[in-house]
Amino acid sequence: MVRGAASLQFGSQFGGLVNYVIKDAPAHKPLEINISQTAGSFGLFNSFNSIGGTIKQFSYYGFLQFRRMEGWRPNSQQTQWSGYGKLQYKPSEKLTAGVEYSLLRNKVRMPGGLTDSMFRVDPRASFRERNWLKSPWNIVAGYINLKLSDRSSLQLKSSYLFSSRGLVWRNEDGGPGAADVIDPVSGDYVPREVENEKMRSTTTELRFLQDYNLGNMQNTLAAGLRYGHAAFKRQGGGPGTTGFDFDLTVTGPYQYDLDFTSDNLAPFVEHIFRLNERLSVTPGLRFEHIANAAKGYVTEEEQIEADEKSSRNFLLLGIGAEYKTSDNTNIYANFSQAYRPIDYSQLSPFGVTSRIDPNLKDADGYNADLGYRGTVRNYLNFDLGVFYLAYNNRIGVVLLNDPETGEEYSYRTNVANSVHKGIEAYVEFNPIRMALPGAKRGFSIFNSFAYTDARYKNGEFKNNRVETAPKYINRTGLLCYAKSLSATLQMSNVGDAFGDASNLRSSEDPVAGYIPAYTVFDVSATYKMNQYAFVAGINNIGNKAYFTRRTDEYPGPGIIPANGRSFYCGITAVF
Repeated sequence: MVRGAASLQFGSQFGGLVNYVIKDAPAHKPLEINISQTAGSFGLFNSFNSIGGTIKQFSYYGFLQFRRMEGWRPNSQQTQWSGYGKLQYKPSEKLTAGVEYSLLRNKVRMPGGLTDSMFRVDPRASFRERNWLKSPWNIVAGYINLKLSDRSSLQLKSSYLFSSRGLVWRNEDGGPGAADVIDPVSGDYVPREVENEKMRSTTTELRFLQDYNLGNMQNTLAAGLRYGHAAFKRQGGGPGTTGFDFDLTVTGPYQYDLDFTSDNLAPFVEHIFRLNERLSVTPGLRFEHIANAAKGYVTEEEQIEADEKSSRNFLLLGIGAEYKTSDNTNIYANFSQAYRPIDYSQLSPFGVTSRIDPNLKDADGYNADLGYRGTVRNYLNFDLGVFYLAYNNRIGVVLLNDPETGEEYSYRTNVANSVHKGIEAYVEFNPIRMALPGAKRGFSIFNSFAYTDARYKNGEFKNNRVETAPKYINRTGLLCYAKSLSATLQMSNVGDAFGDASNLRSSEDPVAGYIPAYTVFDVSATYKMNQYAFVAGINNIGNKAYFTRRTDEYPGPGIIPANGRSFYCGITAVF
């Protein structure tokens, strides 16, 4: 997790970011093959296969994953291919160059959302047989890393994304409570609605890193420039076929057809000042220039042409500090401003059960945290912290009544300013290693706990809780291990939440309403034997019926139930 000024290197997001690192090629082997095959409940089959190695100045790594499932609910079939490939050339210690390619191919049948009464009767029920989603994604990237000296380096990376998404579903007029039945006049099902999206974007980023001494301490300067251009075509509300299979055929004009473009230029700089052996301070800033354009039409009672352009500039500041209380523990503090521009999905509704405020504004604010973390020998690992996040012009969902029909509908708008504050804590304790540091068998107890008080601070919903923000998330468990066998039992206890800013406990619109607290238990085990590993587990042991979200978009609208009890087992081999 990267927070404070360091997070501004990567964007203007709230709450910092998580850095995911893809596995690299083994450095000292010409060939390594990993094979993992898993099967489970509800027709699950997952196959992950990777290959990698290093041959002189070249290294390579790639994986291909196939996943198929029938699903816990009817009409939930999924197939998915995902893959990644990387080829790297390193002619010297000073120069590294490479290319990468990532892909995704999927086809998803969506069982649709439920109303509260439907969920209470049977959470596994599905009243949609004709809803499908397909989203092929491709990303190509190239990079050069140049070590200018022992203390300075330069990195250049450029990527191109070309992707699309197609959706065909039963027109959701009336929400999930509206039956998908045969029209007695035509003798066919009602025509489905077709959505089509195409994305094209390029991003180029240049980074410079310089170490230097100031007195007896080494300091570090990081600076860079990022430029991105994105084009997004969105077509929706097109009349589709009356069939059941995946078919994006459109039999008439789209309800809306919009072309969005966006240009983003962002220089950033960060500096680590090491004041002494224990204390370091890291200030940073990021400047953002964003230019947007939208062109096309939207059809309501009549066709409305759109041809709009806008641009904005803003400066974000951040600072982080760390004080080492020992070799393995430290106190940390971070503060950074944040900005979240309106994204494309928030500017046009999915289906007809939701509506969009035409005067949406970008969100901005700041986040701060303070904590204490570290390890005590090899038996205790902990991170205890508090946080505060101010979110202005938060975009959310409220429930309104149509003055003409009197029907309720969900409305996406800038609800108000909100504040999110609370605590986050993680502790892992191994009593056996505390008593016997060299023990090869034993157990550890872990707990991850977060308490969040998220409330609106002004406007119509002042003091109401922010939607989809549970008060607490508590995950605790027991890890037992021996020489070749390990097993984990985990309890996940998540607090209640609300579906929209009005905090209604029930509504005719399933997007709004109460999201109850829930507790589920999972267990997993791994047995290792030479280059093989055997895995097995049970998710949701108690077969708890629960849900975590209400949505006005796909795969809803309505309540999206979580899966019931499921089993899986598999084998992994490394050659």
